Amino acid sequence: MSEAVALRDADVDLASGLLTIRQTKFAKSRQLPLHPSTVDALRCYRRRRDQFCQASPEMPFFIGTRGRRLGQALGLRQVDRVFSTLRNQLGWVNRGAHDHPRVHDLRHTFAVRRLLLWHEGGTDIDQAMLALSTYLGHAKISDTYWYLTGVPELMGLAGSRFEQFVLQNTGADDA
Repeated sequence: MSEAVALRDADVDLASGLLTIRQTKFAKSRQLPLHPSTVDALRCYRRRRDQFCQASPEMPFFIGTRGRRLGQALGLRQVDRVFSTLRNQLGWVNRGAHDHPRVHDLRHTFAVRRLLLWHEGGTDIDQAMLALSTYLGHAKISDTYWYLTGVPELMGLAGSRFEQFVLQNTGADDA
C-alpha cells in the first residue's frame, strides 16, 4: 500500500499501461504492467482528480479530494479508512487470521491466484516465480516461494514437485 501512496503522477503511464515504482524499501525500482481495465479505472480517476487541482508530474497520483487533505497525498490511515468503508459496503468477511480483510491481503490473494492459475495452465512455476517475485518487489525469491506454503492447494503442488524431484534423482522411478 505504501508503494501506491508514494506514486507520483509521472509514475503512472496510462498510454503504455505501466506503473513505475521508485526506490522501494529495498532501494529498487521496477515497472509493473497494468491490465487494460486498471488503465481505464486509473484514467477515470486521473480525470476526476484533475478537476480538484492543477496536475504536475511530481504531484502525488492519489490525493485527498476534500477537507484539509484536498490536493494532498493520501496517508496510509486514510487509505485504511476508505478500504474499511468499502469492505463493509461489499460485505467482505474475514477468512484469515485477522479481524477483517486488510488492503495488504489483496496482494496475497493476487499472488496465490496467479500461482494457482499458472499451475492450472501448465506453466512451469519455477520459471515463473522470478517474474512474480519481481512484480511483487521481493528482495529475495524465497519470500515469493513462501506463498507455496501458505495455501493448501499450493502446498500440495510443492509436495508433488518435491516427490517427483526425489524420484528422478534417486533412480526410484527406474525400478
